[in-house]
Amino acid sequence: MHDVSPVTNRGSSDVDMSVQERTRITYKARLNQEEVMTMRWAQLWRTIVTSALGKTLFPYTRYIRTLNLEDLEELLQDPKFKNQVSSMFFEGELAAHKIQTSGPKKNQRLDAGRTSNTLGDIITTSTPLLEELSGKIENDALLRWIPRTPHLRLLNLWYGGALVGAGPLLRQHCHAFTTLSFWGWTHDEADHNFADFLNEINSQTLESLEIFSYASIGAESFLALSCHRYSLRELKLNSINSTAMHSLNKLAGCTNLTTLLLTDATNRSVYLKNAHNDIFLEIVAWLTSCKKLRSVTFRNLRGGQDLMTPMLLENDIHLTSLELSGYAMADAHDFHQALANQTSLQELQLQGDSDEVGDGVATLVESLSQLVNLTDLRLQDISDYFTDEVIGGLARSLPKLEGWYTSGWGVTDYIWSDIALLKSLRRLDMAAMSRFSAHGILDFILRLGPGNKGLVLAIMMADVDCDLTEEEQMTIKETIAAQVDGRFEFQLQRGMTVKQIRWRYG
Repeated sequence: MHDVSPVTNRGSSDVDMSVQERTRITYKARLNQEEVMTMRWAQLWRTIVTSALGKTLFPYTRYIRTLNLEDLEELLQDPKFKNQVSSMFFEGELAAHKIQTSGPKKNQRLDAGRTSNTLGDIITTSTPLLEELSGKIENDALLRWIPRTPHLRLLNLWYGGALVGAGPLLRQHCHAFTTLSFWGWTHDEADHNFADFLNEINSQTLESLEIFSYASIGAESFLALSCHRYSLRELKLNSINSTAMHSLNKLAGCTNLTTLLLTDATNRSVYLKNAHNDIFLEIVAWLTSCKKLRSVTFRNLRGGQDLMTPMLLENDIHLTSLELSGYAMADAHDFHQALANQTSLQELQLQGDSDEVGDGVATLVESLSQLVNLTDLRLQDISDYFTDEVIGGLARSLPKLEGWYTSGWGVTDYIWSDIALLKSLRRLDMAAMSRFSAHGILDFILRLGPGNKGLVLAIMMADVDCDLTEEEQMTIKETIAAQVDGRFEFQLQRGMTVKQIRWRYG
């Protein structure tokens, strides 16, 4: 059952209700509305299950292409799935498939995970066209379901351990399988078992692999990915550990990547350039050989800027999206300078510690000014020392911006005339210490045109001495709504750092 169904994800109770209708409805009536939506949600899933049992007039399940069992589990865990709703759902032929938790009877409750797997077992007996399967699926269940789904193309699992033994079955029954993702896999044999899986499925078929959280994988799995070196286009590895970081050079064969994401949730990995320079150079050689890369994201990788720099300088690599977080401006002169070589960039996100000493800000700004194709620019912390002149200069240099998030220091109404030049701007998040006036903001809004339709203007760190009155805020909200059907958000800056005290009091 696809996520776009109007009665999934707790029923989406705001669907088809206007703002005015929602404000008129009483609390009790809203609770009743939510119960009705939960009932409809449950009825939809019950119809799917009973269809698989041949108890409906129309064989709905035979046409299902996407099955998200996580949505079913959410239904079973929903606080409103009780009494009348639960009784309706499990009546008749479904009564035998209700699984309770173990323990004393008075403490037993519905085991949502096991029940959703049991019901999934029924559904998959009658889904010959199924292409996408998601959920917290147990290993034994997955091994039963794979032979039933010859058109399976995508698997999105909660626990990677469910894949043990699945490789030969996918090779035999699912020739269209290309996409795999799972949340995590913590086990001593995870690396070995995942390598076996990658070797067992049909070679050169895996196109996308994403691991959302921590997994104990490393050298064996990375080497096994070479079996898919020609087909693999997207590789996203979140929360990699130090062992995996040291093994990234084993990915040397995977050079057809278009998307690469690497994150270290702890930011405690070894600084490879200094500690293991030979491995560092091998990883750099791999990255610079990935000529088809279009999107690269490194989050909290120690020395991530050093790994990125040679890649940015590679003339045969033309990135459209880049994100780097967890670095320091003081260590990133070469990286910031190299950014200017990637004029194909359309989306750029940088987050790191800024530095008011030296030429760090000037180097970064000079490179940013040359990225004339940028449509989305997000600068967090690294832009803390951006001034009126810097922000205004960037606005003049980057005419295609549609979304812009920036911090800054001592920003005033001076910037509005330059920001107004951005004829495609749809969102501006000003997380800078600012002193804007209502007049300055209104003057900017009145300069907006058709290309700014729907603009969200968020001022998030206004100086307390430049607070806008409720009347001024209301006038701004009404004006931006009338001018471009936009929205205005305003928040004063709370608490003061040493830097902010120096700015306010000199």
